[in-house]
Amino acid sequence: MQPVAEGFKELGLPALRRCADSGEEWAVIDEIGYLETACPDYCAEILTLMEKKKLAAAVRKQELPFLTKLCRRPDVFLVDLDNPFGEVGCVIMASGLGRRFGGNKLLAKFGEKPLTQWALDATEGIFARRVAVTRHREVEQLCRSQGIDVILHDLPDRSDTIRLGLDALCEGRPPLSSCLFCPADQPLLHRETVASLALLAAGQPDCIWRPSWQEQAGAPVLFPRSLFEELRSLPQGRGGNWIIRRRPELVRLVSVRNPWELEDVDRPQDMERLAAFLSCGPS
Repeated sequence: MQPVAEGFKELGLPALRRCADSGEEWAVIDEIGYLETACPDYCAEILTLMEKKKLAAAVRKQELPFLTKLCRRPDVFLVDLDNPFGEVGCVIMASGLGRRFGGNKLLAKFGEKPLTQWALDATEGIFARRVAVTRHREVEQLCRSQGIDVILHDLPDRSDTIRLGLDALCEGRPPLSSCLFCPADQPLLHRETVASLALLAAGQPDCIWRPSWQEQAGAPVLFPRSLFEELRSLPQGRGGNWIIRRRPELVRLVSVRNPWELEDVDRPQDMERLAAFLSCGPS
């Protein structure tokens, strides 16, 4: 294929200018590739458009100066459609003793599934690697039956669960860009929320990403690789919040669909309250 410069100049440039002058907030270009880069005036007009509008564009994977410059702009959020979530890992935190619940809450039925299954479903098909960390053999069996790696342990602290999960995901394997720590007791957490956290981390891997409702942050929390060593060496009994309090400038929030997503189950009455929402609220 050969570019026709007159087409870009006579049709493309006026179209971009009309779009820039329109009252719409967004502009869409279905493809920017090697043909477009043959017309410098057209490329310059794309940059002008980006100063006036929010632009959604499909950009071909080609090592061309203009495309490289475009994708590396600090105001561009880039999604690789061949690998949208990048090298993000996930630790399913399933080590709770359930003292306030009065037993192993992680296998208690919520809806038609064990409580842990909701976390497994919410994190399915997103992560480069995923591991569940638990002290319960029944949870281990549930995870292994679905091909999910498991670390079974009898250590006491949340810091142990974090360290064991990170070690399992990272040692002897290609490096991860970040890792999500997902509690196994938030049954109303949406998969789209988890995917949003992973997608944003793939684009901005140096941040701590958290879901929130009206600026109130919750779990799960996604940490960048730069904090892995701090996570591995947490003080005894501490969790990820210990690092978050020390690094607030790294925290970014993602709004959830409803506050129930961030609710966890500690007591039987929590299970009843969330189940009531599940039966009458949106899915």
